[in-house]
Amino acid sequence: MLVRTARLIPVISHHLHASSTRSATPTFGRSLGSAAVSSRGPTSMEPIGTTPQGPATVTPAPADEDTRPVGLLPGETVVKEGKAAILFPSANEVFYNPVQEFNRDLTCAVLTEFARDVLARRGVKLVVPGEKEPLVVPPLKEADEPMEEKNGAESPTITAAVGEQCELGLRVLEGLSASGLRSVRFALEVPGLRSVTANDFSTKAAALIARNAEYNGVGHLLHASCRDASMLMYEMRGKKERYDVIDLDPYGSPSCFLDAAVQSVSEGGLLCVTCTDMAVMAGNSGETCYSKYGSVSIKAKYCHEMALRIILHSLDQRAGVYQRYIQPLLCVSVDFYIRVFVRVFTGQATVKNSCSKQALVYNCVGCGSFHLQRMGRRTSNGKNVKYSPAIGPPVGPECQHCGQRHQLGGPIWAEPIHDSAFVQKVLSAVSGNPSRFGTSKRIEGMLSMVTEELDDVPLYYTVDSLSGTIHCNTPPLLQFRSALLHAGHRVSLSHACKNAIKTDAPPAVIWDIMRCWEKTNPVKREKLSETSPAFKILSREPGTDACFTVREDANPQSRKLHLTRFQENPQAFWGPKARAKAGGGISTDLQDKSKKCQNKRKNQITESELKNIQCKRFKQGTCAHGDKCCYSHDPEEETV
Repeated sequence: MLVRTARLIPVISHHLHASSTRSATPTFGRSLGSAAVSSRGPTSMEPIGTTPQGPATVTPAPADEDTRPVGLLPGETVVKEGKAAILFPSANEVFYNPVQEFNRDLTCAVLTEFARDVLARRGVKLVVPGEKEPLVVPPLKEADEPMEEKNGAESPTITAAVGEQCELGLRVLEGLSASGLRSVRFALEVPGLRSVTANDFSTKAAALIARNAEYNGVGHLLHASCRDASMLMYEMRGKKERYDVIDLDPYGSPSCFLDAAVQSVSEGGLLCVTCTDMAVMAGNSGETCYSKYGSVSIKAKYCHEMALRIILHSLDQRAGVYQRYIQPLLCVSVDFYIRVFVRVFTGQATVKNSCSKQALVYNCVGCGSFHLQRMGRRTSNGKNVKYSPAIGPPVGPECQHCGQRHQLGGPIWAEPIHDSAFVQKVLSAVSGNPSRFGTSKRIEGMLSMVTEELDDVPLYYTVDSLSGTIHCNTPPLLQFRSALLHAGHRVSLSHACKNAIKTDAPPAVIWDIMRCWEKTNPVKREKLSETSPAFKILSREPGTDACFTVREDANPQSRKLHLTRFQENPQAFWGPKARAKAGGGISTDLQDKSKKCQNKRKNQITESELKNIQCKRFKQGTCAHGDKCCYSHDPEEETV
């Protein structure tokens, strides 16, 4: 453990994570009391017992010192999540977002299955509490069986349980740990670990991490580190020093850590990355997205899946510099962030395929039709492989459907974003042991949708946007899916959007179906402008007759079983927390802005109400009208 007490520097945190910047003066997302970070370092605590699984709770310590639980300091707060209990110095400034419990639960589930696969080859068998024996896993495909026999390990002879150090286990790094909640949960809930390094640039955070490790009785597994995350990873680039698992969950963008991360993860290791800068990745600032990830984002209905493919493109591009490449295991868009789990391998020959895995996106600004243009071509002739530039573009100067222009976005990752076999293993483990996580139902619903997605079809349409383009009633989801199936095309839903339609049908077929639907649900053609996309689309007759009879296979299994797929917001202002203040504590600016803008479209301010609102100069103390200030000032009479 490295704790520098010469200077006590705060650090910016995001849902229990440290700053994504590498500034020399970071800030800490909550006020840490001086008792928690003394010159003597962290104080050892008695380990706590296992807590029942369920929603996270926050328990402030009793004010009376005589009745306070053993190990708690005055004013401390205990946050319980999973099997972990994390100490915070102040009950009033705990920076904890319970919505992120799903993120941490999913990471523990993925890490467990990854460790099971890797350690089975080393002769280690994992023992997960509550898991039935044997674990039911879908059979491998016939094409995979010979490879399994060739590379398969002998029957495991060593068992690894949670909370125990395994000499043949995995080395885990959490680069931006803050309080250490995620790392403590790894140590308490994931078996087969050799060590967990919880790093943070703040000395206060490092001391708190060490204190929480001792409080939870995992000091033998979890080690606190007070380093710059990038420098720590750069120093561990040696083949024998690399980490098996690296978890990055910064405040905002992880772009400044990706170069170090792809170098310091071991061969076939797991890289877990969270991005919360969704405004940038979803198309609001395409130029900023390009500067951070090397890709231009587009504001379109498929922006959330495009964000996943943008971060995968960035990871693969940075890994390719060092003759490495990525293999996505699971990539999800959840709430206000995206989360990707990828494995990193080394191979000069395979890296050459990277160009043909990326694609540009041509998006029509009128009707929303999109086309993908691969960056390169790869052709095989026996053992010979030829690489050549792509031929394009796939579209003309104007959209063939509505006559509007195209936007150009990307490049993005155009290959599958999930490993179906691995996702099925995680799903089987979670559904077979539902009491392990507090968000097991949501994990089961999310992963069920992921397994049903078309893995070879990038991006998606939404039914409401298609009907909105031609100003007609929205067709029921099952009828629209059935029409695509009757036309001989594949179709699926998407976990990233409730009304999404992923299909291999070209845009021409989709608009033919919408024309057929409009005939039974006509719009008032006389009100359409001749230059509008709706007029030009509906002016053509459909090339085929669509059948809207509902088919049995149009309703996916996750929808039939009523699994938790798109849950409602758990609480008010549940999104990302505000950036921490320089002096410690949590800024309320973001929440105040959220309250101010709540339902602003439904409850618009009238002109009479506007006269009762004070102007900005009043708030700054420079308005000459005093208490009579309002927005209805006469510019000629107002003086500053």
